[in-house]
Amino acid sequence: MTQTLQPDDERTHLPRPPIEALIRAAEAAADVAGAVIRPHFRAGLAADLKLDASPVTLADRTAEQAMRAVLSQLFPDHGILGEEFGLDNPSARLRWVLDPIDGTRAFITGRPVFGTLIGLLEDGIPILGVIDQCVTGERWIGAVGRPTRFRGPFGGTAGCRPCARVGEAELSCTSPEMFGNDLPRWMRLSAAARRSSFGGDCYAYGLLALGQIDIVAESDMKVWDWAALQPVIEGAGGRLTDWEGAALRPDGNGQVLAVGDPALLGDAIRLLAKG
Repeated sequence: MTQTLQPDDERTHLPRPPIEALIRAAEAAADVAGAVIRPHFRAGLAADLKLDASPVTLADRTAEQAMRAVLSQLFPDHGILGEEFGLDNPSARLRWVLDPIDGTRAFITGRPVFGTLIGLLEDGIPILGVIDQCVTGERWIGAVGRPTRFRGPFGGTAGCRPCARVGEAELSCTSPEMFGNDLPRWMRLSAAARRSSFGGDCYAYGLLALGQIDIVAESDMKVWDWAALQPVIEGAGGRLTDWEGAALRPDGNGQVLAVGDPALLGDAIRLLAKG
């Protein structure tokens, strides 16, 4: 049940727990989400349509409930915002931001490029992020001021690769349908890049943090779509901003630009500019 706290509630002023304790909590939440999601993968799970016409499944809802249970037990004073069940403890300085299955379309069509996203905001700024792919067994863990950690069975080390020129860059986005009237702006960037690929959802950002992709430019992104990504990408040496190079905000316009090499940022912004 949603609990509204008054702004002067003493719990809003509690000190931040040690970052390692927060990381352990995020990983525990990822573990329970994965345990819920894996049995449903390629099992013919039905999907419903939400009001925005995006699909949602029993796996989405149950995984979010499982993560909420873990995090609320460990940190009852923290806020929790999830894509499926909204916001609890809205006055809390520390707010977990959950997307149980980022890439539900990929999930329901049997493609292992979806992921569970677990972010933590402090006063609206991302300080911790986990990207978890429970089918492939890959996990990225980013925390402010620390290098991103990666675990997976296929090898790879967290760290964006050098790529200073857009013309040499691998560009990715989930779908051109997300851009609406801004599609011509993205097409300018695509035309300048070495190659473009589609369909990655959060997995593409994980690949950027592994040095496999150089740029991801997307639109229509909600806070639960990007909050976990920022610590992962920046801890791997990259940057995550809006299309104008400004810091992302929970109330922003949904445009997200990720670059592995910060030297790409200026040219990518120029190519995505209006006009």
